[in-house]
Formats: sequence, structure tokens, C-alpha cells
Amino acid sequence: MKKPLNFVLIGRSGCGKGTQAELLIERFGNFCHISTGDLFRDLSKQGTDTAIKVKKVVESGGLPIDDLATTLWMHEIAYKVMEDQGIMADGFPRRINEAKSLDKFLEFLERKENTYFILIDISRQEAFGRLTKRRICKQCGELIPWVGEFKNIKACPKCQGELVSRMDDKPEAIESRLNYFDQIVSEVIEYYKEQGKLITVNGEQPIEDVFKDILKAIKA
Repeated sequence: MKKPLNFVLIGRSGCGKGTQAELLIERFGNFCHISTGDLFRDLSKQGTDTAIKVKKVVESGGLPIDDLATTLWMHEIAYKVMEDQGIMADGFPRRINEAKSLDKFLEFLERKENTYFILIDISRQEAFGRLTKRRICKQCGELIPWVGEFKNIKACPKCQGELVSRMDDKPEAIESRLNYFDQIVSEVIEYYKEQGKLITVNGEQPIEDVFKDILKAIKA
């Protein structure tokens, strides 16, 4: 059986990874969409000792310990991804150790050759502007980016709920996440560049043009 396509989406917070993941899923079909940001936010609601600590770290714009992030997405892949299903990795790996662990896991699953590593590239200034303005639905949790037609949305398009700022989108927390990207995630980007695997697209274009560039790069 031929293994399905897999995508690893990397980029600064606010670059549109989630939006492009949804478009890729619409285009290619059967994927398990795994976002470490969502996993940590869900964990922070559980009330456990770990959850309380994670909540404090996430709200300050930081990232919990390396092994916890790896454990969460490995668990999701191991328990949820079916043989005929693609993996949509949204926002991980963020550290060199994670990247190496993901490589080993993809090799174990015989999926590495069918995986695209895509950097959606936006400047730090663009990222900060988007993150300070983006909103989330207070009722259902739908995230509304501050790009294109989404800027004109007054209520949640899914449930008509009230749109508010996300708790971890305070300026100081945003700066912390952007610093982390420049200092740590940039090493992951170089890792994939050195392997000749990285596809870079301009994320400061309209959403549909970013998507077209991704399809062109993967020759779809």
C-alpha cells in the first residue's frame, strides 16, 4: 500500500500554518491534523499538576520542556493516525531534538519519503502585527487570523460567537514567542535546509497565493 502524503508546517506564530493546513486537508483529503499549540492549550485545561504548570508557561509566551512536546505529538500520531491517513504537523518540530525524533518516527512509519517540510515565511514585524490583532471565538474557540478577508469578520463564522483576543496574545508573550523562534526554531529550519528538504514560501501574500505557491512547490 502506498503511503499517504504528510506535511510539516513551520513558521513564526501568525504565519498562517493553521489556515494552510485546512486548505491542504480540503485539497488532499484524509489527514490527522496535529497542532502542538492546540495540544498544550487542551492540556492546560485539565487541572492536573502538569496542566497548571503548562498553563503558566503558555500564557507567558513560553514553551514547556522538550520531552513533553515530543510526547504529546508522538502520542497523537501513535493513537490516531491510520495507515491510509496523512499527518498534518502544524507548528512542530520546534527544536533540533524534536526534528530528529520526528525523522526517526517517520522512518519507523515508512513515511519520510512522502513528507514535505514547508516554511511559511513572514517577518518578525508582520508576525507581531498579526498576533496583536487576531481574535478567537469566545464560544467555540475558532481562531480568526488578521489577514485578508478575515479582517472584516465581526462574529465567528462558525457559531456567530463573540470574538476576543487570545489570552497568550499579549504583547510581552508575543515577543517571547518570536524570540524563541529566532533563537531556537531557526536551528530546525537550518537542519532541514542542510538536508535539502525545506520548501520556503512567502507567507506575506494573500492566503490563496500562499496556497498556490505550496501546490506549485510540491508539484501538485
